[in-house]
Amino acid sequence: MPIPPAPHWFKSSYSGGSGTECVECAQTSTGTLVRDSKATNDPILTIGRVAWQSFVLQLGRQAWEDEPST
Repeated sequence: MPIPPAPHWFKSSYSGGSGTECVECAQTSTGTLVRDSKATNDPILTIGRVAWQSFVLQLGRQAWEDEPST
């Protein structure tokens, strides 16, 4: 059985500039992995593809609703 490639981790562009509140994500064939960027050896949260897509969609909706009207 082949060993899967190591995940490619990335930080959110909205992470705090001071480096104190960062999470990292990595895409897999079945969903998304999420971890604390300062505790990379701690447990990793695995989120299924449909759940992650729903989460991101809801964040986009919330951002749209929070935009000030002009």
